[in-house]
Amino acid sequence: MLKEFKNFIMTGNVIDFAVAVIMATALGAVINGFVNNIVMPFVGHFAGGVDFADKKIVLDEAVVDAAGVVTSPENAIMWGSWINTIINLIIVGFIMFLIVKAYNKTKAPEPEAAPAGPTAEELLTEIRDSLKK
Repeated sequence: MLKEFKNFIMTGNVIDFAVAVIMATALGAVINGFVNNIVMPFVGHFAGGVDFADKKIVLDEAVVDAAGVVTSPENAIMWGSWINTIINLIIVGFIMFLIVKAYNKTKAPEPEAAPAGPTAEELLTEIRDSLKK
């Protein structure tokens, strides 16, 4: 069973998949940073100085007791954060599109199949006919 597991893990597909997951995680972190730190400030600026990450619909206000301790946290729909996530998805999709497009350009085109030549029987028939003449 251990040998089967080793063979499974060492196949190219599993290793390729593991590398892809690790790279996707790293790329996701880079894109999240790009969206949150570069794109959203521009969007907020052109939307009148709005920071979408803070936009929410408050359902229940936080309850703070006399000592200043929060006894019940605020319950809110964080729609601004969701807008950030959608923008992040669009950027990730676009970057993945560019990566796949660039990858497809680097792949060598498949060679065209050589035209099919005559079969051995056709060649023998031609030789026979030539000899008869």
